[in-house]
Amino acid sequence: MSEEDNIYEYQDKFQINPELQKKFEQIKNKIDKFKKEAVKKHKEIIGIALLPNVSPLRFSSYMDAGVKKDEKLEEENKDKINLLVLVDDQNKKEMFELKHNITKSAQEIAKGVDENFLVKVKLIFEIKEDCFDGRYEFLQLISLGAIFYDPNEFLAGIKVSEIHKNMVIKKFDKYIFSYIAAGSLFRGDKKSNDIDVYIIVDDTDVKRMSRYELKERLRGIILSYGAEASRIAGVKKQFHVQTYILTDFWEAVKDAHPVMFTFIRDGVPLYDRGMFMPWRLLLKMGRIRPSPEAIDMQMDVGEKMLERTRFKLLSVVGEDLYYAILNPAQAALMLYGVNPPTPKETISLMRDIFVKKEKLFMEKHVKLLEDVRGFYKNIEHGKLKEVSGKQIDDFLNRSKEYLKAIKGLFDTLQKQKDRENVDNLYESCNALIKDLLNVYKVDGEIEQEFRKLVNRNEVPKKYMEIYKKVKETKSKRLSKAENDKTAREARIFLKSIAEFIQRKREYELERVRVRVKYGNKYGDVYIFGNDVFVIEDIDAKEKTVSKANIKDGRLKDISKSSIEDFEKFTKNVKIHSRVFIKEKLVEDLKGIFGKDIEIMIGY
Repeated sequence: MSEEDNIYEYQDKFQINPELQKKFEQIKNKIDKFKKEAVKKHKEIIGIALLPNVSPLRFSSYMDAGVKKDEKLEEENKDKINLLVLVDDQNKKEMFELKHNITKSAQEIAKGVDENFLVKVKLIFEIKEDCFDGRYEFLQLISLGAIFYDPNEFLAGIKVSEIHKNMVIKKFDKYIFSYIAAGSLFRGDKKSNDIDVYIIVDDTDVKRMSRYELKERLRGIILSYGAEASRIAGVKKQFHVQTYILTDFWEAVKDAHPVMFTFIRDGVPLYDRGMFMPWRLLLKMGRIRPSPEAIDMQMDVGEKMLERTRFKLLSVVGEDLYYAILNPAQAALMLYGVNPPTPKETISLMRDIFVKKEKLFMEKHVKLLEDVRGFYKNIEHGKLKEVSGKQIDDFLNRSKEYLKAIKGLFDTLQKQKDRENVDNLYESCNALIKDLLNVYKVDGEIEQEFRKLVNRNEVPKKYMEIYKKVKETKSKRLSKAENDKTAREARIFLKSIAEFIQRKREYELERVRVRVKYGNKYGDVYIFGNDVFVIEDIDAKEKTVSKANIKDGRLKDISKSSIEDFEKFTKNVKIHSRVFIKEKLVEDLKGIFGKDIEIMIGY
């Protein structure tokens, strides 16, 4: 099926069917009347939609997940009109009591308008929980329905995402690992200007193309589907699609990148093959290494909780005071490079690292941490029944001094960390430029030779500017914001140059590669002048690699090698512009691959 056929198929599928369209025209005024009364009475209602005419029992099963799979469903009642009422349960403690009250009220309003109205109330919380549990049937109903009231375009967001998701999965089922809705709309923010979805593409089993090529090919088609899905759904908000390959995404998750942290924390899976929910649970368990965002948040906790201690009962005072002291200490240790410690470990680590080793902190502040922990534990275990105001005031006064000291410690560590990051980035940039110069077989002073490549338009000029900024940052004292900006640009530099080197090397290797087909297998022969590498089965997980020399047109000194040796050799070898294959060499290849071989040209 062509791309155009695929789009037409989904356009037909997700347009309101003629039967629903006819019913839509007939009852439009009645639904408008119902909407006006219901919304006026309940400000929490943020969506009303006419859904496809499925049987009342099946409709209830989609809404409440309360019908067993083996339970016999009654026949469709064509007179019933299925109405969805979507309720914003954000910041509502008694959400299910809210649902009960709105359900009762909405059904009474519906009964007064039309006896055939079958009204079901759904909380945003319930829609998200269905998705977390892998139940996506209700999303399909929304995508096929007619929306009557949707001020925040939450229902429209589901509709366009569902249309796009089905397009993408049908086209690339093997490669789509997860399809996640995220951003302010799906988080429940009332002020949301766009609809954000993220697609994770599985690149772990790619054989015929590079991961970069896979990402670019799929992303282009996926984005085009996004524009078409927006047109079909008729949404007003911008529909943004972000595509990640699994290997890059995993690296970002391991580093707890703030974007990925927020994405996993707030995202809602509209389709998942077992990746998203485990990472979400790991994040909740604290098993993902803290990011700078998390560390900054820990620092803020101290003062906020310290302020609250003045106004709470004894147990709450003890708990808040304890964590007001503990959290910044753990943040400082994490910034130093220590894995998140237990509360008990925090005290000894603070003393050993910052008091004794680094001499950046005072013993009296660690003693406060010990005293407050003992105070909290005595309250928790029921050993402390009363506490005097004088004792609390003493703790608070010492805590203020403590927080001031730990802020100074944090600032010192942050400056050291920023300096280390800049130094590491500078060394990484130099190492990568050296690799780039090796690709061009250039030897000389790194910056000078890199500038020559830029002047010959081999490399975009902006990368020279980024490199200069990183170099200047190494010798200057910049603000944290300036350091962060340079670091972001340096990471773009590293990623872009690495991809450029990969493409350049792949292109050069193509010039010296001879592909051999034998039976149902494929092998590669790389000829570098007199040096030859043979990869017997390119699709095998454990590849067999041999190395040989060409003497008098024949393969000589054949020995066992490895992919690592091959990559190390190709990193520095000079690529010849032409490769000639003589009859003797073909005979030797038959000895490796078998007599029945085919030499493939331009494959």
